[in-house]
Amino acid sequence: MIAARPLLKLCLVAGLWAGIAGAVEARCEDWVPQPKPQNASRDIVGQDIDQIMERGWIEFAVYEDYPPYSFEENGKPRGVDIEIGRLIAEDLGVAPRFKFVSAGENLDADLRNYLWKGPVVGGAVSNVMLRVPYDSAFTCRVEQVAFTGQYQTEGIAIAYDKAAYPEEKPVPAYFRFDTVAVENDSIADFYLTSLAGGQLNANIRRFPTTAQAMAALAAGEVKAAMGPMAQLEYGLTDDLAVHQPPLPGFAVGKWTIGLGVNFRYRPLGYAVDDAIYAALDDGRIAAIFESYGLSFTPPER
Repeated sequence: MIAARPLLKLCLVAGLWAGIAGAVEARCEDWVPQPKPQNASRDIVGQDIDQIMERGWIEFAVYEDYPPYSFEENGKPRGVDIEIGRLIAEDLGVAPRFKFVSAGENLDADLRNYLWKGPVVGGAVSNVMLRVPYDSAFTCRVEQVAFTGQYQTEGIAIAYDKAAYPEEKPVPAYFRFDTVAVENDSIADFYLTSLAGGQLNANIRRFPTTAQAMAALAAGEVKAAMGPMAQLEYGLTDDLAVHQPPLPGFAVGKWTIGLGVNFRYRPLGYAVDDAIYAALDDGRIAAIFESYGLSFTPPER
């Protein structure tokens, strides 16, 4: 899976917990605490906020090749998450640095490799990881990470060819007859594959990335594409539109995006959370989304 579509990884690992009712405390009360990391050499990595301020820079882990969130263009980092990292650094009075990382098998692996332990071979953790899906039950399982700084609500949507659907916008049931593009092994792929007893399978076209799925839609190879709203919006042309219809049986149609910090450095977590809160309040985060041609849905407070 490319950039591994953190929602899918969270769903698979957390068992689609977003639909479970109850307070955070109730979800965690039966959880058996995990062993704390051993004091091995690769555990002792990262910096607290005082050291970050003293050295003058902060490092963010961002997913590679993941437009419109984080990608490189002409050798320079670009994307919504890049700009959010820059505003956090500006608020702290330090310079931002970005480490583009590949996705592991699941979200646990990414958090372990890039926040609290480091990869088995080479490298070290970053100070902050951006675009971390937030789920209160998942936080019980991963005690080594402080989940904070929620800055966006993301959701699954359907992009479509306006000429193919001049009157009614497409819903998943349409794909029993019409072709639809998805990113391979994404949450949209799993949803459509399992819907209506597999009746949609013959019309699902799978691509390595959502960007390529949108390119196929723009080229007229399919009638629609399904995936995260922002990724679909980023690939729109004048002939295409996007909407968010009801998704029957979809446990995680919308989710909250935030960031993660090593559990040892909670003061850093508080500082970046304050920066995010201020940028939500004064409209800077909304302006970032607008600059990339994206709609913005703030997280619930």
